[in-house]
Order: sequence, then structure tokens, then C-alpha cells
Amino acid sequence: MRMEEITAILGPLDEELVAEINKTGASTEELAQAWAWLNADEALINDGRPLPSGRVAELVALLEASELDADE
Repeated sequence: MRMEEITAILGPLDEELVAEINKTGASTEELAQAWAWLNADEALINDGRPLPSGRVAELVALLEASELDADE
């Protein structure tokens, strides 16, 4: 994914996080799904969607970790 595609979904990021996202091999669709899970997990669960798995789950974990680092 290009940095522009990633920042279009997530907003401004540091280059290290962009590189980590690219290492997953995820598509822009998978990144958008991960972002949705981070920001509306209860709504998605209530909608009956299965929990994220594969690359989407990897992205969720990566993004959660980056949020924790930013909070410290």
C-alpha cells in the first residue's frame, strides 16, 4: 500500500508505523476493516459480524499497540 492510501484511512502517521502496516501485506480494504473494528467494535459485534482474523486481526493489534504507545 502507498502511504497516501494508508493516511487516507488512518490519518497522519509516522513512517515506522506505515512500514509496519506494509509488512503485513494487507490490502486497503483490510486496513479499513481493522480501523472499523478499532473504532466501532461493539456496533460490528451487534451487527453479527465475526471477530477479525488473519491480516485484519494483525492490523488491529498493531494499531492498538501504536495507540497505547502514543498514550504513554
